[in-house]
Amino acid sequence: MAEIQLDESLNVFGEPLSPCSEDPVTGFFRDGCCNTNDQDVGSHTVCIQVTEEFLQYSRFVGNDLSTPVPEFGFPGLKPGDRWCLCAPRWLEAYDRNMAPKVFLTRTHRRALEVIPLNVLRQYAADLN
Repeated sequence: MAEIQLDESLNVFGEPLSPCSEDPVTGFFRDGCCNTNDQDVGSHTVCIQVTEEFLQYSRFVGNDLSTPVPEFGFPGLKPGDRWCLCAPRWLEAYDRNMAPKVFLTRTHRRALEVIPLNVLRQYAADLN
C-alpha cells in the first residue's frame, strides 16, 4: 500500500503546524491536525473554535456537525470544540457573518488559497 503524501505541515505563517484537536480527533486524515494534500478536495485546513451559532448555521446549509455518526467514528461537535473546517465553508460562513473564530497557528497554509490572511486575522482566537 502506498504511503499517503501530505503537503508540508506549515501554518499560515509558514511555521510548523500545531495540532488542532485530539478530542474530538479532527483533520481530513484524522491525525489531529489540519493537514491536507490533493486528495482533500474540501480543503479541511481551517482550525476553528466551534460555537452554537456556527453549528446551527452549518446544519442549516446541510452539514450537520453536531449529530454523532458512530459508524464513522464521529462524536458530534459541541461549542468549545476545535475542528478542521473546509476553507470554502468557512469563507461561506464569513460572507454570511456566521464565521467562527480560527486558530492561525493550527490552520494549514493551503487555507490561504481560499481565504486571505487579513480576513483570517480578523477572526483569530490565538493572536493578541
